[in-house]
Amino acid sequence: MSPRALQVLSGKARAAVQLADNLAFLPLLPDESVDLVYVDPPFNTGKAQKRQRLRTTRSDTGDRIGFGGKSYRTERLGSLQYADQWDDYLGFLRPRMEQAWRVLKPTGSLYLHIDYREVHYVKVLLDELFGRSSFMNEIIWAYDYGGRPRDRWPAKHDNILFYAKSPGKHVWNRDAIDRIAYMAPELVGEEKAARGKLPTDTWWHTIVSPTGKEKLGYPTQKPLGIVRRIVVASSPEDGVVLDFFAGSGTTGAAALAEGRRAILVDDHLPAYQIMQQRFAGAPGVLFQDALDTR
Repeated sequence: MSPRALQVLSGKARAAVQLADNLAFLPLLPDESVDLVYVDPPFNTGKAQKRQRLRTTRSDTGDRIGFGGKSYRTERLGSLQYADQWDDYLGFLRPRMEQAWRVLKPTGSLYLHIDYREVHYVKVLLDELFGRSSFMNEIIWAYDYGGRPRDRWPAKHDNILFYAKSPGKHVWNRDAIDRIAYMAPELVGEEKAARGKLPTDTWWHTIVSPTGKEKLGYPTQKPLGIVRRIVVASSPEDGVVLDFFAGSGTTGAAALAEGRRAILVDDHLPAYQIMQQRFAGAPGVLFQDALDTR
């Protein structure tokens, strides 16, 4: 198998970043070797996903005015994009989900991040592969940003399907999950209000700010807070988290921050390059731009 991923599984490395087609890579992983799979595959939007990359610097002759009336100059660094259209989306997804089930430990879980376009069909597929009894939750990640259509309710949520390989035996770190404020704290008393409550299956969380420090310029980058909650809840300390649609590497960042190991795979060269930059100098992070199947 890929020697970088092998070092992660053996505990000799903290993370491996692999440039590869995930369908070629996944069969190289041993059965039942991974504690958690989080994937954010293409959503089949039918269009190109594109993100402009910008750099803003202070300048007295800048092209825009920012905070405090100061002038800033905007430099365009180019754009990243990929086609997001599949004639047979489930045919694309099925073999990858079969591999996800195979590599998960009996105590492991799958979180598949999708949106309204395909979620109904993907759930039927996962019910078939994992078993309907393995379905735990459909998490709704709600946000408020983006376009406002004039002929329908604005779509402002993503869907995250949560499956346990062996329900009742799966890792569930309830006490480690971050708590959130009660919407009506006066109804629960001071003690409960101060402690907060566990999140429900609806998560209100902003997107990655287009101008914030977290933004890496990759289309479809997901917030660290969303993925971090999943990693904390559904993987053991020092467990292995796998993301084979790794994109900008947010899953790896969440895993490393929470004392887990990570295997990150993407076949998109710009994604691999962003992850190289993101994890440059991080201890125990290995990179590989070709598969070694010897």
